[in-house]
Amino acid sequence: MINALTFDVEDYFHVQAFADVIPTADWGQYPLRVEHNTYRLLELLERRGIHATFFILGWVAERCPSLVRDVFKAGHEIGSHGYNHQMISRGDEKTFRSDSKRAKSILEDQIGVNIKCYRAPSYSITSNTLWALEVLGQLGFEYDSSIFPVHHDSYGMPGAPRFPHYQCLRDGTRILEFPPSTLAVCRINLPVAGGGYFRLLPYGLTAWALRRINKNENQPALVYFHPWEIDPEQPRISAPWRSRFRHYQNLQSTEDKLTRLLDDFSWASMSEVLSASWGSTKSKCEVRDGL
Repeated sequence: MINALTFDVEDYFHVQAFADVIPTADWGQYPLRVEHNTYRLLELLERRGIHATFFILGWVAERCPSLVRDVFKAGHEIGSHGYNHQMISRGDEKTFRSDSKRAKSILEDQIGVNIKCYRAPSYSITSNTLWALEVLGQLGFEYDSSIFPVHHDSYGMPGAPRFPHYQCLRDGTRILEFPPSTLAVCRINLPVAGGGYFRLLPYGLTAWALRRINKNENQPALVYFHPWEIDPEQPRISAPWRSRFRHYQNLQSTEDKLTRLLDDFSWASMSEVLSASWGSTKSKCEVRDGL
């Protein structure tokens, strides 16, 4: 089975773990490493003939336009990760609309193609911010990967569907949601989708969980990674111990684990995986989804 491979293209100083110690206004003071690290990822994928979805932060796209074009020219899908990497709950609808529209416009201007897929910073579409889906639909997005069906201190909707599903909007249209992968154990969804979970868990456990999703549940998996996760030499930020643990743990082994994952499973972009099973999202919804 073909699974969805995704990357959130942001730099080490953009992450939510450091949001309280690095103001957005200070981002320009930190050396950019995202461009070099993303090219390293592109090389890993090119050697294997794998295409992925790259959710690119608008702030990064503005400063690295050649990177965005090179990712696109290599055959990968470009998605939006918003502009300022602000969790949706920290703003209002007007702020979110402006941020999303700005990022979408930047990416579309750079590659000349409509941007159809979106991922919220830190998976911050939750039960309290479901209105964001309405905004995304109005802006022309067709696919989303922002709802993580887990318990977490910063994000998550543990009761949300674990696999691709339609989210119906008030105007009768719909967005196709592809959640990060989880494994259901005793009615609890355990995250196995990548990122910090991939760095913390033994590789064998992650691979076993993804195979179970493919074979036992007959569903595609979706995993996500960040360019900074293959960069153990990145600067160390002075932050609370939990933030530092979440961000820096096992960076030195992530590239080898990721390489193994790429070789052990079949991969494609998010939209390719969805289109194979779900087709277009443009048809109307009869009723509003209950989430």
